[in-house]
Amino acid sequence: MYDYNEDTDNMLEESLEDWVMYKVQDWREYYESNYDAKFDEYYRMWRGIWSDEDKTRESERSKIVSPALLQAVENNVADIEEATFGRGKFFDIEDDMGDTDRSDVRFLREALSQEFTKNKIRKAVGECLINSAVYGTGIGEIVLEKKKEMVPATEPVMDGAMTAVGVNVRDRTVVKLRPVQPQNFLIDPVATDIESAVGVAIDEFVATHSVEQLQEEGVYKECYIGRASPDLELEPDEELYQQPEDKVRLTKYYGLVPRQLLENAFDSDDEMVNFDSDEDDEGRDSYYVEAIVVIANGGKLLKAEASPYMMEDRPVVAFPWDVVPNRFWGMGVCEKGFNSQKALDAELRARIDALALTVHPMLAMDATRMPRGTRPEVKAGKLLLTNGNPAEVLHPFNFGQVSQITFAQADSLQRMVQAATGSVDTAQQAMNGGGTTSAGSSMSLGGVIKRQKRTLVNFQESFLMPFVEKAAWRYMQFEPELFPVNDYKFIATSTLGIVAREYEVAQLVQLLQTMPQDSPVYPIILQSVIDNMNITNREDLIQTMVQAQQPNPEQQQMQQAIAEEDRAFKNSQTAALSAQANESNARAQKIALEARGIPVELETDRIKAVASSVSATDDDKDFEKRMRIASLALDEKKLGLEVAKENQRGQQ
Repeated sequence: MYDYNEDTDNMLEESLEDWVMYKVQDWREYYESNYDAKFDEYYRMWRGIWSDEDKTRESERSKIVSPALLQAVENNVADIEEATFGRGKFFDIEDDMGDTDRSDVRFLREALSQEFTKNKIRKAVGECLINSAVYGTGIGEIVLEKKKEMVPATEPVMDGAMTAVGVNVRDRTVVKLRPVQPQNFLIDPVATDIESAVGVAIDEFVATHSVEQLQEEGVYKECYIGRASPDLELEPDEELYQQPEDKVRLTKYYGLVPRQLLENAFDSDDEMVNFDSDEDDEGRDSYYVEAIVVIANGGKLLKAEASPYMMEDRPVVAFPWDVVPNRFWGMGVCEKGFNSQKALDAELRARIDALALTVHPMLAMDATRMPRGTRPEVKAGKLLLTNGNPAEVLHPFNFGQVSQITFAQADSLQRMVQAATGSVDTAQQAMNGGGTTSAGSSMSLGGVIKRQKRTLVNFQESFLMPFVEKAAWRYMQFEPELFPVNDYKFIATSTLGIVAREYEVAQLVQLLQTMPQDSPVYPIILQSVIDNMNITNREDLIQTMVQAQQPNPEQQQMQQAIAEEDRAFKNSQTAALSAQANESNARAQKIALEARGIPVELETDRIKAVASSVSATDDDKDFEKRMRIASLALDEKKLGLEVAKENQRGQQ
């Protein structure tokens, strides 16, 4: 816990604006000593602006700047922007698992999308992407703006006999995103993001009338401001020869400030301080409080208040194009391709300077044999007077020819720029330079896509989703009648970029060539190909394809009737075969029963035969003899029946 009594005397001597401007000035010196010169050079290389500071040698005369870095920035930014906004909706909202009513989520998503479209959020995000690609970090300020919304409407008059046509006007609070240039943004040097810093400041020139309007509305304190002194370090474009003069240097600080300084910012009878004096004891014990402080021209305090936002968040979002460990400022496209671009410019300028010595005619002369006061020039129709034979006095010459190797060197350096920046042309040139196989092109495109996904993740997690979330909080707080207040989770719904889509389409087309059209997977892959195409009637094509895949009701009935007939025919065939099988089984059972009855019948016949042939006078020997003869006869008969049975089985 902090004891306020220890530094009370020191705080009474120091004002809030002095405390803020001291930090701002310290952060400004850190930025100018480490980043200002580099960022200026990145800006010139991107814009193609030549400066005397960019000379690689003293004798350099050419001022050409290669557009390779400009192309790399445009390709990378366009791909990230298309990946984010290519499908229209660039965010989605999730509700809690227990909520079965999704209507509030759909309403909030549609309402936010409509507000973002009206306030041109896509344009502002695109500018932040360009700043990130050029300087390494994209920064945006979330601004609340009050405006009058006018809607055409009708109203019945004269008891409904007539209708009056007019306009309904209502005051609204809208959220806008304002891109911030890096020279106008200051942050705690030890911080790695917005939230971990003690505070951030936006130090820039604004129009005088905008400050005066806010003073009239009561947002800023009424006081004399005056004009700001010129400072090229704060200008959005230092290359302009004449800068505007009617401006005010406005310093907006978002962050922690000492509580005692904030309470003593204005006099007790001044109402410009918006400080909640009814805080609980636990909140009052903290030394720092989250606040917003606005200072004009480095000394005029216009506004000082505790954070008015319900989530007490800072209205600033920022993201690095590529992360540099333990540093707020990231690495952009210009920094990645800086060395290759410098070498390419040096090669082109040296070639142009050499062409000036080889193409343009030069003339050597004997100065002692030229008339006094003559000004020799080489041009068509020029008359040169000489004292003696001109062939002896004048001699044309050149410095030889420019080496053809400079063409190959310039081309190689341009590929180095594209390889360093991850531009889409890297894959194209790799394929043109020898990677013509599908495996080589896939490897080249795979590297490009992975680099784009890294930047896309940084952009979504550090910039896009925090902005959508903070904008939703602002609308919930200041427009609660239009936006439902609830705890929502926002999710980015970005898609593949241009290069990734082309790569995926090529892979899907190759897959289509390996399967027949009647395969059930074929229409699914074809739909994926159309879905990845950036054409205007993509949705119509997909809908037509889905409808074509659904069977016609008449055809479906015909197919059903044919299927029923085929089923009935198969059932009849099955019944016939079953009847034949049953008949065969019955015949087999009959034969088996007959076979089992033969031994009994034979034994009966044998007994009858013996009994009929035996008389009372026959002796035992004669009886046994006849029994043997009868047994042999019966065995022969039995053997004949078995042979006949085997023949019958063979025939079956």
